[in-house]
Amino acid sequence: SYDQPCQRLFNAIEPDSYIRPHRHSQDKKDELLVAIKGLMALVIFDDDGVIRNVFHFGSEKFGINMALGVEVPSSLWHTVVALEPGSVLLEVKAGPFDKNSSKEFAIWSPQEEDIEEADFYLECLIEKIVE
Repeated sequence: SYDQPCQRLFNAIEPDSYIRPHRHSQDKKDELLVAIKGLMALVIFDDDGVIRNVFHFGSEKFGINMALGVEVPSSLWHTVVALEPGSVLLEVKAGPFDKNSSKEFAIWSPQEEDIEEADFYLECLIEKIVE
């Protein structure tokens, strides 16, 4: 239920899945992302859309030094990119969930509905983070 004090959900993402960069500044709730399967990258941006940090996280299959999860402060612009097919993460965030204030999308990023532009943006993003 959206009313639960602890929101938990699994996100299954593929390398071609586009999650529009966003932050949670309106509801001010940090989130915890834990890799269940696969390899992902948390990408942190500044206010102009410039990549500031990339944190790889994944299951133990990707090495003993691989982070299993990451915590994302609500004020940071971010997205998650799957670097392996079949990637799954567990997202944990304080509730209750309000779909009207849960995400503030970055105006410098393409909308998810604009498939061609989103695909191109994701392709460029992956090239930058896998270098």
